[in-house]
Amino acid sequence: MDQKEKHIIDQASKVFMRLGIRSVNMDDVAQHLRVSKKTLYQFFKDKNDLVERMVKSICEDHRTNISAICAKGLNAIDENFEIARFIASQLGQMHPSVHFDLQKYHAEAWDLLQRTERADIYACVTANMEKGIKEGLYRDDLNIPVIAKIYIARFDAVFDGELFPSSEHDFQEVTWEMFRYHIRGIASDKGLKYLMKKVKKEQPPQR
Repeated sequence: MDQKEKHIIDQASKVFMRLGIRSVNMDDVAQHLRVSKKTLYQFFKDKNDLVERMVKSICEDHRTNISAICAKGLNAIDENFEIARFIASQLGQMHPSVHFDLQKYHAEAWDLLQRTERADIYACVTANMEKGIKEGLYRDDLNIPVIAKIYIARFDAVFDGELFPSSEHDFQEVTWEMFRYHIRGIASDKGLKYLMKKVKKEQPPQR
């Protein structure tokens, strides 16, 4: 990817994440990036093209960051927690309407996001459970493919604006509770003891 193109995608992504997608047009993007619309159209056919490539870039960035966490050599529970914390930080920077805007107005970008993120989450959760079983932190009778799919379904629910409206729920709190709920369901006795220690140390303050 051309450096100029990458810069535009990265900066446009920040604008969309802060303000929402539908409310921002190509004129707004050009103004925020301090470039001409002509420059934008040298790299992107239209707003839909920009949004789709932004989604692709975000998915690649998430994959890179999560792979880096997995490469740290943490135990399965700590690894799961660090990944959950990274995801929460990303969600916390996102305008509440972004997923709705993608789904309603940018179908191809939404489909790309769904397919890519679900595949990545499935692979990540599967590898984490296999690791946790080997470490004795997770039960050895887990039905890994089923639990990984249940996790994806719960993860999708986090983005449901009606179920978790941003006016009532903080994304970081929701992600934290999802982490605890998931680990409690799959942990061995050894894992539960480790989780209890971690909860006392890491639990975020209540609002």
